[in-house]
Amino acid sequence: MRVLIIGCGYVGLPLGAELVRQGHSVFGIRRTADLAAELMAAGIQPLVADITQASHLAQLPGPFDWVVNLVSSTRGGADEYRSVYLNGTKNLIDWLSAQPPKRFVYTSSTSVYGQTDGSLVKESSPTDPGSETSRLLVETEKLLLAAAHEKAFPAIILRVAGIYGPGRGHLFQQYLRNEAKIAGKGDRIINMIHLDDLVGIIITALKSGRAGEAYNAVDDEPVAQIHFFRWLSETLGKWMPPFAPAEDDAVRKRGVTNKKVSNRKIKMELGYQFKYPTFRQGYTAEIDRLEKAGQLSIELEPR
Repeated sequence: MRVLIIGCGYVGLPLGAELVRQGHSVFGIRRTADLAAELMAAGIQPLVADITQASHLAQLPGPFDWVVNLVSSTRGGADEYRSVYLNGTKNLIDWLSAQPPKRFVYTSSTSVYGQTDGSLVKESSPTDPGSETSRLLVETEKLLLAAAHEKAFPAIILRVAGIYGPGRGHLFQQYLRNEAKIAGKGDRIINMIHLDDLVGIIITALKSGRAGEAYNAVDDEPVAQIHFFRWLSETLGKWMPPFAPAEDDAVRKRGVTNKKVSNRKIKMELGYQFKYPTFRQGYTAEIDRLEKAGQLSIELEPR
């Protein structure tokens, strides 16, 4: 297959490398040529383009059999979200409609679920988030679903939980630096996915996902923040982080939600089997990796 990965960075580079290993011809788009050497080393053909500029897309060497949109917002504000996600997706649909791919996978976010009561949510649950940026993600999803149902555009949506893995995992890295705090009572639920499993899920969706469907890309175990830190504390032999008022938690800046995201559909419908079913297996692998690389420094904060 000829595969185009848009936003070929933290997720796109290992995704492309795995697709190359499986025998596919892979092209990777970035806004700049800063990672061209890394892409070429992985067997990915680097392209420079900005999907917010329709003229850039017309210059790409299509057609493609599979397209994956992993684009991310650099600044993170509503204007950037509207430009990159909503308008960028409109440009992609217009460009690809002339020669549609067999499948188009778009990575959205579990932040489209605005639930705050700790309830279990699945793909059919309401998507009515409180933050403007998350509402723009919902608009982008609706645009793709409309194209799938009205124009037979082969869009598949993955609602991705918090990604962790080498060099990624905000709470884990804060904890290692002794900067973590437990917000409120620590009962807010965290939903996660390991990088390796996200790569695996994207490839599974490319091979057998159904157009016009959304799938939650999240592991088996949503976990309360306090239980996550307790496991880290026991595993690493460090103190638990201090408690802080909930309103001081940094996640307030992007709109707090509190829900358990179900992955039943992706396992039942697509048959995906997780490499790291829970954060315990995933972070054990990351801790082992850091230790072997001599990069794990455990410093007990004074008490």
